[in-house]
Amino acid sequence: MVVKGGRLRFAGRVFPCTVGRGGLTKRKAEGDGATPIGVHNITGMLYRPDRMAKPANWAVPIGLRDLWSDDVTDPDYNMMVRAPHPFTHERLRRADPLYDLVLLTNWNWPYAVKGRGSAIFIHRWRRPGYPTEGCIGLHPAHLLWIAKRLKYRSLLIVR
Repeated sequence: MVVKGGRLRFAGRVFPCTVGRGGLTKRKAEGDGATPIGVHNITGMLYRPDRMAKPANWAVPIGLRDLWSDDVTDPDYNMMVRAPHPFTHERLRRADPLYDLVLLTNWNWPYAVKGRGSAIFIHRWRRPGYPTEGCIGLHPAHLLWIAKRLKYRSLLIVR
């Protein structure tokens, strides 16, 4: 997958996508809203089993207590954790459909550098052209099409 100029290219097709409100950056920092430039691996796929069928054999269901730590003081910073969790975090099982299907990247993972930024996901967009908090957003049908064809450890190149 290659992201460049508001487009994501994969398997001979091109899809419109959104990036972080902070644009693209070579110097990612926690909370900057930017999407990091570089070569990343897809290291996981999460999905809501109550909202969709399993999109790939390596996809993992999002449970009621699943969270993602974004607190630089947390020993589990930039890791999936479970509620209750005393540090700040993001809930993966959201009321809205934003994280019904999530592709995880290896940005600052598994050995996180504190403050370098957490969780660069590929997930559905809120609407065309609306930026993310640093992730990559896609139309839900395009995200599902990609997820069904994607292989574990596929490359994501952000230019």
